[in-house]
Amino acid sequence: MSEQQKIDMQTVWQQDKDHYIHPWTDFSTFKETGSMVLADSDNVHVKDGDGREYLDGIGGLWCVNIGYAREEMAEAIADQIRQIPYYSSFGHHTTVPAAKLAAKLAELAPGNLNHVFYGCGGSVANDTAVRIIHFYFNQLGQKTKKKIISRIDGYHGSTYMAMSITGVKFDHIGFDIDEQLVHHISCPNPYRRPEGQSLEDFCDEKVQELEDKILELGADNVAAFFAEPIMGAGGVIVQPDGYHKKILAVCRKYGVLYVSDEVVTAFGRLGHMFASEDEFGIVPDIITCAKGLTSGYLPLGATILSSDIYDVISKPQADGAIFTHGYTYSGHPVSCAAGVKNIEIMERENLCGHVQEMGAYFEQQLKTLSDLQIVGDVRGRKFMMCIENVANKDTKELISPEAKVGNRIADHCQARGLIVRPLAHMNVLSPPLTLTREHVDFMVATLRESIEVTTAELKAEGYL
Repeated sequence: MSEQQKIDMQTVWQQDKDHYIHPWTDFSTFKETGSMVLADSDNVHVKDGDGREYLDGIGGLWCVNIGYAREEMAEAIADQIRQIPYYSSFGHHTTVPAAKLAAKLAELAPGNLNHVFYGCGGSVANDTAVRIIHFYFNQLGQKTKKKIISRIDGYHGSTYMAMSITGVKFDHIGFDIDEQLVHHISCPNPYRRPEGQSLEDFCDEKVQELEDKILELGADNVAAFFAEPIMGAGGVIVQPDGYHKKILAVCRKYGVLYVSDEVVTAFGRLGHMFASEDEFGIVPDIITCAKGLTSGYLPLGATILSSDIYDVISKPQADGAIFTHGYTYSGHPVSCAAGVKNIEIMERENLCGHVQEMGAYFEQQLKTLSDLQIVGDVRGRKFMMCIENVANKDTKELISPEAKVGNRIADHCQARGLIVRPLAHMNVLSPPLTLTREHVDFMVATLRESIEVTTAELKAEGYL
C-alpha cells in the first residue's frame, strides 16, 4: 500500500469516528479506538485498510452466503440499474425483478405461503408482520387479538416494535419497549436446563409455559407467537427435538398465528432454502426473511404470508378503503434483482447441498474444542454455531463479565487472521456458505490457539 493510500485510510478512519453512529457501539472504547476499516473482499476473505486479510467467520452478519465479490452479482445489479433503478410499487405498479422474486419465494416457501410483502431488512419484515396480523384480526372482527408473545433471548430486530419483540434484555438497557403489547416466555436453552431434567421434560415444560401465558393473557387477546427456528443473536440456541411442532399445536389450539423468523436461518445457513419445514417439520402462518435473501449485497427483507391470511387482508375493508401499509423502497427493483440472482447462484451451485456436507464437518471439528478448559458448550447446526465459555464446566458458572472473555477471544482470533463475533461470554460463527475443509481447519485451529491464550490471561488475572 502506498503512503497516499495509508493517508487516505487514516482520513476515512477519522471521518468514521467523528461522524458515523454505528449500530451496537461500545462508546466506552469507540471514541478512542474507532473502527477497523474494511476495504476489499473475495469469497470468504475481507481485507482491512492496511491490506491485511481475514477469513470472515461471521459472513458480514449472518449475511454473505454466496461469498464476497461475485462478479455475476455485480453485473446483475448493474444491469438492473441500467434498465430501471427504481419505481414506486404503491398502487398498481411493479417491476420485473419484484414480480419474479415474489414468485420464486412462493415456490420455495413451505405450504401455502404464497404471498410476499417487501421491506428493507429483517426488523422491518417483523414490524410488517405485526401490522398485518393486527389488520387481519380486525378484518375478522376479532379486534382484541393484539398481544404478541416471544421468548427471552430471542432476537427479532431493532426497530421499536421488533426490539419490543426481541427478548435479549441487554439490548433493552436505556431504551423503551412496549411491555403492554409484547410478552416473553423463557428461553428454551437445553444447556441451561435444571440438572437431571430430561430433554423431553424440559421441552414439555417450555411448551406448557406458552400455553399458560396464552391463558393468562386470554386467548381472545393473543394474536401471534414469534420464534426463530434456531435462536441467533441470543446465543445460537437449538431447541429440543419436537419443540416447534408442539409449540405450533398450542398456537393452533388457541387461534394464535405462528411467525417463523427466518432472517438468519433461510437461504442455506442450515442447508435449506427455508428451515421451518425442511429442518423442523412445521409450516408456520408467516415467515420473515432478509440477510441471505440477497447475501447482503443489497438491503432487502420479505414477509411471506399464507394464502389464508392473504385471502382475508386482500378484501376491501370498506368502500374506498385501501391497504395502507408499505415503504418507499418496497420491492426495490435493484434489490430484488440481487435476490433473484442470489437464489439462481445458490441453486446452480447446490450451496444447500454443500452446507449439508461441509456444515456437518464444521460441527464435528468445532466440537473438538470441547476439551479446552473454558469451553462449556459447542452448539448449533451447520453454518450457525456458538461456543459458550464458562469458568467451571461442572457448575456452568460464568466467567466474570469484567473479563470480557468473548471479546478477548475475538481479538486474539482477529490478530491471527480470523473474524469471529463476541457475544458476552460467547463467540458466534456464521461464515459464508462457500467454506472449504481448509477454511474450516484454519478456523478451528485459530480458535483453539486463541482460546488457549485467553485462558492463560484469565488465570494470570485471577478470573479462573
